[in-house]
Amino acid sequence: MKAKSHKLSFSSSTCTSTSPLELIYSDIWGPAPIISNEGFSYYVIFVDDFSKFTWLFPMKRKSDLVDIFLSFQKHVERFFNCKIRSFHSDWGGEYQALHRHLNSSGITHRVSCPHTPEQNGSAERKHRHIIETTLALLQHASAPQKF
Repeated sequence: MKAKSHKLSFSSSTCTSTSPLELIYSDIWGPAPIISNEGFSYYVIFVDDFSKFTWLFPMKRKSDLVDIFLSFQKHVERFFNCKIRSFHSDWGGEYQALHRHLNSSGITHRVSCPHTPEQNGSAERKHRHIIETTLALLQHASAPQKF
């Protein structure tokens, strides 16, 4: 054995939200190994840190993110009657395109360090739950993965 290394775990955050839309985590999953019947191969999730409520939107291209976020923002801000205050994502190209809108809307854009998905843990854990649940439901229904 030449070397042995392991990743150190990240400590739990002591910062917790006290109201809806105070902090939204987001991440994109994909491309899927099988494209859906409607041509979707990605999805984006938005996770509210306060309630842990999750919104999922299928996407054909990562570049669809800006339009999807604008629709999401309008919907949740009207529903909760308050503004999104902070948005956490990685610094992928699709989120770089969204950055200008976030700034002009007064939304603080928190960005994960490169190669540290642990910093966006709420969204990453949600991906795992969604994929595992979806695969289990498809298998139980004897449905092809294309659905």
